[in-house]
Amino acid sequence: MIVQLRICVPGELSAVTLDACRAHTGTAEVALFPGASVSPRGDVIDVQVAREAVEELLEKLHVLKAQEVGSIAISMPELVLSRRADKAEASAPGDGADALIWDEVTRQTGEDSRLTWSYLAFLILATQLAAIGIVTNSTIAIVGAMAVGPEFGPMAALAVALARRQWALGRRAALALGVGFPLAMLLAALTTWVSAALGLFADNTLDTGSAVEFIYHPGPYSLIVAVLAGTAGMLSVISRRSAALIGVFISVTTVPAAGFVAVALVLGEFEKATGSALQLALNLMGIVAAAVLVLVFYRLVSRRLPEAAARRLRWQLTRTRG
Repeated sequence: MIVQLRICVPGELSAVTLDACRAHTGTAEVALFPGASVSPRGDVIDVQVAREAVEELLEKLHVLKAQEVGSIAISMPELVLSRRADKAEASAPGDGADALIWDEVTRQTGEDSRLTWSYLAFLILATQLAAIGIVTNSTIAIVGAMAVGPEFGPMAALAVALARRQWALGRRAALALGVGFPLAMLLAALTTWVSAALGLFADNTLDTGSAVEFIYHPGPYSLIVAVLAGTAGMLSVISRRSAALIGVFISVTTVPAAGFVAVALVLGEFEKATGSALQLALNLMGIVAAAVLVLVFYRLVSRRLPEAAARRLRWQLTRTRG
């Protein structure tokens, strides 16, 4: 699994950046294009490196402040046919599928955590589907709500923020959750009230819905499911797996629980509404906590840039600029 880095730096930093890339374990190819960057003026360095070696190389580039004086663009070629690439992957410690690239995870979760109209629309639609599934005792509608729910993006971002102490990202994720769920639940309660007034379902519908009993009965397995869901979700982000089925897993007791709270409050089933709200809170906390633990584990087992190497790069940077 080869990753391609396009690094743009001023001419005076080109030599030290080039040396850092060439000497890095896991590097397959390095190409230099002097003066190729027009705005800002500088050189462009193209590097192909094994995915499992990318994080340490990025740490070196951050020490050299390449992202501040220039830019770093990361892409994933679909197919690389090269004996040197094969040797680079073999020489790099670890496996590409298990490699954590912090900048990639932070950017991905940061984009998914924004309070946008599309995020609100998907969450509202998911909660409406869940409410329909609850009053009709339809597991199909509830599963549909799970598939539509977008809530794992902000939860993953909140986990990254807690693991890396990026409080701005955490505030943005908390805002998306704190605004999205209450708004979706309020609209679900409104449509439930209108439907009840029109006689579209019986007042005792929550007493006969055996398919949704799990939603308002929080227990040990609720926490277990949340932990498993949070672990699977964060692993899918790290390994760049498809998040479609993972999203369904995440939403097992988040979106349905939010929909149940709205329906139960309208129908006066306050005890069930309380249980469902507790289920929602328990799962949100369990998913985020499990995701944080996954990130902490990866931080502990991942290869880091030695402090001696970082000091040497800082000295070279100072000498170059001096």
